[in-house]
Amino acid sequence: MPKDAAARDIHSFAAGQWVAPGSGARSIASAITGDVIAQAGNDALDVQGMLGHARDLGGPNLRRLTFHDRARMLKALALHLKEHRQTLYDLSFDTGATQADHMIDIDGGIGTMLVFASKGRREMPDGHVFLDGPPEQLGRSGAFMGRHVATPLRGAAVHINAFNFPVWGMLEKLAPALLAGMPAIVKPATATSYVTEACVRLMLESGLLPEGALQLVSGGLGDMLDHLDCQDVVGFTGSADTALKLRSNLHLLKNSVRFMAEQDSLNATVLGPDATAGTPEFNLFVKEITREMTAKAGQKCTAIRRIMAPAPQIDALIAALGERLAKTRIGDPRLESTGMGALVSNGQKRDVLEKAALIHAEAERVFGDPNQFEVDGADAAKGAFLPPMLFHCADPDTAQRVHDTEAFGPVSTIMPYRDPDHAVALLNRGKGSLVASVITRDGDMARQMVEGAGAFHGRLYFNNRDSMAEATGHGAPLPHMVHGGPGRAGGGEELGGIRGVMHYMQRTAVQGSPDILTAVGGQWVPGATEITDRAHPFTRTFTALDIGETFHSPSREVTLDDIETFAHFTGDTFYAHMDDTAAAANPFFPGRVAHGYLLLSFAAGLFVQPDPGPVLANTGLDNLRFKAPVQAGDSVKVHLTVKAKTPRKDDYGEVRWHVTLTNQNDEAVAEYELLTMNAV
Repeated sequence: MPKDAAARDIHSFAAGQWVAPGSGARSIASAITGDVIAQAGNDALDVQGMLGHARDLGGPNLRRLTFHDRARMLKALALHLKEHRQTLYDLSFDTGATQADHMIDIDGGIGTMLVFASKGRREMPDGHVFLDGPPEQLGRSGAFMGRHVATPLRGAAVHINAFNFPVWGMLEKLAPALLAGMPAIVKPATATSYVTEACVRLMLESGLLPEGALQLVSGGLGDMLDHLDCQDVVGFTGSADTALKLRSNLHLLKNSVRFMAEQDSLNATVLGPDATAGTPEFNLFVKEITREMTAKAGQKCTAIRRIMAPAPQIDALIAALGERLAKTRIGDPRLESTGMGALVSNGQKRDVLEKAALIHAEAERVFGDPNQFEVDGADAAKGAFLPPMLFHCADPDTAQRVHDTEAFGPVSTIMPYRDPDHAVALLNRGKGSLVASVITRDGDMARQMVEGAGAFHGRLYFNNRDSMAEATGHGAPLPHMVHGGPGRAGGGEELGGIRGVMHYMQRTAVQGSPDILTAVGGQWVPGATEITDRAHPFTRTFTALDIGETFHSPSREVTLDDIETFAHFTGDTFYAHMDDTAAAANPFFPGRVAHGYLLLSFAAGLFVQPDPGPVLANTGLDNLRFKAPVQAGDSVKVHLTVKAKTPRKDDYGEVRWHVTLTNQNDEAVAEYELLTMNAV
């Protein structure tokens, strides 16, 4: 294979040093021309030194930061990459990717980092311990409590990524690991490692990452997996065969090393019976399939491999897909006119053709001849180009290869189904997939799909005319939602918001007194010590307030006139507030009772400090419960306690107050959490 004069060495970044390729280096060819453009790999990397660097330097440096510090770091990294993304675009063309493909990989990766940065600030504390659920009362009086907390693992995250997304594939794993406080060692697929290396260089050169937080292996990992322990995590994306080989490592099994796999899967799409030819849903179905067959030349773990439609719609669907696929221009991805670029390599092209031949033994090819197609601006014989290939399997019940063979390229197979139960059975023959989509407006059809196929799929995507303007597409994993799937898809998961961060943390049950739980979690637990010797908490700034500061209000009597005035003023004349006989007949009330919202209004009147001060706004309340009725003649008072504090902006933060409203017998009648924004 000829080597381009501009071919370059792809370095690893190990223990703080850039290391050039050495023994074991492999050549990397352009997907467009077939010429060698780079080399990567070094069998002499000190993998134990890299693990030590991550554990002894990177981990402590990250763990000194709070969750919010790490979230701000992620945001800054993402914005830095966004500013320099043209560098990554220019390199990525040689992977066969078009500019539209770059939007999925590079912009998608940056967007994923921004989502995790935002979720870290909104959903995690500005501290070092994550609270996973509410406290549990374990004793009769509340003196002994329990709570689940999560803290970062003390090892390294080893990320083994696939060739198809050299940027997104790295960043979607890296963002939750760094947010958790865990350093990462990234190993991209060699074929596209030159793009990943450039991205890593940009992040390291930004100066935003603590030392030891990120390392890069361009080439093979050597025996790194043999040196991991229970504090390390392996995240893998790639083929099922490779995943099986890695996860079967006896050292990983012996040491219970966390192994998350996202593998090949036979993702499918279903055309609902209501989505007949000519409907917006039918047209949407054709558009989604075409996009999933041609984006990244079909080299997506979520791409549509199997297409299921009601038997009467098959002919119309084949015709519509053929017409739309025929408009896809294949060529040099740098051309604006190109709709689909090349596969990543000629080796991958050969693999796709071999798998397509297996499918062809059970299905008729109805579009796309790999021996006769046009390529714009490049030599089809030298580059890794293929046309979209569409097959039709008339008898999917007896077929086998269409349900177990994934041609990781622009290949998909249409098959008929008789009824929703048959569609479910065909979906599930994939033995576990990342995603299945259903195009329908029929809610009953959607419910049947979820009940019947949910257990075999990590994600079910429904779309129709009502949602298609905002829907992100069958093949788009979003950082907010779980990405993964059972069985063949790997049995693991990634992303999913804070769920993704938890993969790099240990969930621990902490048990003790309310004071101990308050000290551990940085959040006040009912029953813990109250601080009552301070000025009114509404007169104190966000910074000055301490967790546990409590205000005890005076009592206020609730009169019948209060109840009637509130009823007529608000229009809430529900019988329980106005008719003593009818209210007494209700099993919940002894007679006429005060409105719950009247009590909340009285509570505010009892604890609010009216003068201008650090409380800027009341932004809402959570977890409101009315616990006992209040009648005319009863009195109420308030306990207001600082439960938690969360910085929001430089000049203000959110205070979460625990509010308990009690009657003259000290019985709780209402309980809730009040949210205010307080000046710092």
